[in-house]
Amino acid sequence: MTLIATNNFNSVTIIIAAIALAAGFGISYLLWQALLKKRREKIISEAEAEAEVIKKEKILQAKERFLQLKSEHEKIINEKNSRIAQAENRIKQKELSLGQKIEEVQRKKNEVDAIRENLNTQMELLEKKSEELEKLHRQQVEQLELISGLSATEAKNQLIESLKEEAKAEAMSYINEIIDEAKMTANKEAKRIIVQTMQRVASEQAIENAVTVFHIESDEIKGRIIGREGRNIRALEAATGVEIIVDDTPEAIVLSGFDPVRREIARLALHQLVTDGRIHPARIEEIVEKTRKQVEDEILEVGKRTAIDLGIHGLHPKLIRLVGKMKYRSSYGQNLLMHSREVANLSSIMAAELGLNAKLARRAGLLHDIGKVPDDEPELPHAILGMRLAEKYKEKPEIVNAIGSHHDEIEMTTLIAPIVQVCDAISGARPGARREVVESYIKRLKELEDLALQYPGVTKTYAIQAGRELRVIVGADKTTDQDAEKLSMEIARKIQSDMTYPGQIKITVIRETRAVNYAK
Repeated sequence: MTLIATNNFNSVTIIIAAIALAAGFGISYLLWQALLKKRREKIISEAEAEAEVIKKEKILQAKERFLQLKSEHEKIINEKNSRIAQAENRIKQKELSLGQKIEEVQRKKNEVDAIRENLNTQMELLEKKSEELEKLHRQQVEQLELISGLSATEAKNQLIESLKEEAKAEAMSYINEIIDEAKMTANKEAKRIIVQTMQRVASEQAIENAVTVFHIESDEIKGRIIGREGRNIRALEAATGVEIIVDDTPEAIVLSGFDPVRREIARLALHQLVTDGRIHPARIEEIVEKTRKQVEDEILEVGKRTAIDLGIHGLHPKLIRLVGKMKYRSSYGQNLLMHSREVANLSSIMAAELGLNAKLARRAGLLHDIGKVPDDEPELPHAILGMRLAEKYKEKPEIVNAIGSHHDEIEMTTLIAPIVQVCDAISGARPGARREVVESYIKRLKELEDLALQYPGVTKTYAIQAGRELRVIVGADKTTDQDAEKLSMEIARKIQSDMTYPGQIKITVIRETRAVNYAK
């Protein structure tokens, strides 16, 4: 019983405690809700107050923005109105101007109409007068035909022929005056430049032949050079490509060949063999090969030294080698390297006198005959071959044109080209510079005389002054004085176009009348 009573008491206590706790929670909840309500109302009132402040600020800002936009809009409107007013003013001015122009055009149109009517009237009068004039002209022509006994066509032809002859005579005299004036003004200056140029260049001369004479101390060496059964000399000829002539000439052996480089290799190789004393086929091949390398090195050294002496830079190594090969090449007895140096110096001086590029002219002068010393021998003129070599090794177009045109193989396109051509002729025409073969010299003189004989009226021709002057004898009954002048000019042009010659050729046409009688 006690246990049950105790349990009942504890249950009541728990229930009471739970009720009290629930009541406490309820009261706390009610108090919390009241506090939250007050807090919420306070926050709402503060927010409303703040919102009101913000609203007022935004309204003020909106008003300010509205006023700003209004002022800007008014400003834009005013500007547009101003532009519109200006445009209207311009339009009004243009309308006024256009109206004035229309009035002016109308006035000019009226004037043109009046002028046209006047011209029409005058044209009618002119046509009438022209008809009357034509009628009078026909009457006069008929009268002249009756008086002269010639038709109008015949009389016109006679007049044309007479005028033609008179015009020819006047034209020839005018041409002669122009030529004389040109000679007076240009010949003096040209001679000064050429003479000054030639005086400033020291001309060296090296005459090369197709043979080289190798001197020996005694004729006993000839037998050693020939060798047993001619083995040594055959080995020499095979190794050098040069014909070796051992004859009765005392203390001399002749090396014959058209290639100067090969002759030089053979001469140097013979010198080393004779000095060494050991002459046999194997030794010959060894010495010739070493000598060939030495000559090639010397060719390069000569080319470099020549370029340095002339102040020419940037030459391709192949071109330098070809310049060095010029030392062993001759043309009409004139050493090609010395000739090219002369032309280079002459071209440089002449270009400087004329105000042109002296360095470019010197370079073109040195390389102008480069086509004479190629490694191969194509069937081309040396000027064209030299031009192609210069193009291949990236020389300037001015130099390429000067090389290709110095014998008129191609057209000259630069001022340097004629300078190189003239200087080439000066170097070749210098007394003692070249030695022509007699046969070719005689052939050139014969061609010169035959060329002049082709013209009608020519009776005799004489090439004199070593081919520097051509005397042409014409018949007095077949050629007039005017025809003689014309003939000399035509022969000169023909010689320039068809023949190759050094310097210049003077053409003299002689017209003479001979009266012959016999006293018996």
